[in-house]
Amino acid sequence: MSILVCGSLAFDTIMSFEGRFAEQILPEQLHILNVSFLVPGLRREYGGCAGNVAYGLGQLGAQAVPLATLGSDGQEYLQRLHALGVDTRHVATVADSYTAQAMIMTDRDNNQITAFHPGAMAQAHDNPVPQRDDLALAIISPDGREAMLSHARQLHAAGVPFVFDPGQGLPMFNGTELAQFIELASWVALNDYEARMLCDRTGLSLPAIAARVQGLVVTLGAHGCEVWQGEEKTVLPGVAASAVVDPTGCGDAFRAALLYGLEQGWPLLRCAELGNRLGAAKIATRGGQNYRLTY
Repeated sequence: MSILVCGSLAFDTIMSFEGRFAEQILPEQLHILNVSFLVPGLRREYGGCAGNVAYGLGQLGAQAVPLATLGSDGQEYLQRLHALGVDTRHVATVADSYTAQAMIMTDRDNNQITAFHPGAMAQAHDNPVPQRDDLALAIISPDGREAMLSHARQLHAAGVPFVFDPGQGLPMFNGTELAQFIELASWVALNDYEARMLCDRTGLSLPAIAARVQGLVVTLGAHGCEVWQGEEKTVLPGVAASAVVDPTGCGDAFRAALLYGLEQGWPLLRCAELGNRLGAAKIATRGGQNYRLTY
């Protein structure tokens, strides 16, 4: 069976600034801000939630099916997915747009300045959920606003259970829309900050959200995660990484493990335990899609 991964495919340009942003920006001059940063370190990675989750699923031996959009410059990314054995039949190309791109600059204190260009991702709603008999489950991860709304409705109508993982896309939705996502979803996955925002916007507590789905998972970074099933909360400790190299993408690695376990029919706690392990494997490596897990 296959797992449909609805979300973004993006190029991440990651730059390292050896100084401190605070030393380059004058607070009293913010109204005429004009700064330039010398960035000796620069690398380009394959990213986006759909790409990262699909990669993690592939590492675990699952068949991932991304539902995503690339721009006219996305042939390189498409070739990479092919090389990884990913089913790309439902990756659309938007001819008059660039592939989504994130430009991330990090200073010596790990403060970050990010610019994100959605590009082809903004047209993801034109790429509907495919009619396939082999879809075991799916995930709604950050994507274009209309795509997230329409894909959730289409999955529910097709009877395909899915994880709602709004991530950085959560601020795009009001409380009513977020409550609708919860009603349509089978599981919800968030980090602790997103969980607080979801509660604030919907007016629902975490136990109230958990009561509406089969399970709610709240990740806590190095501290592991909370797994809510009904009103029962279980805290699973984190797995210590061999080295803290790059946390970018570790949340997507966790979600890949969560999906893998759910497709296998595992209890949610076991799925989350594997998520902690895969997230630790990712944080100990540099780059978005280059980790391995033996389990």
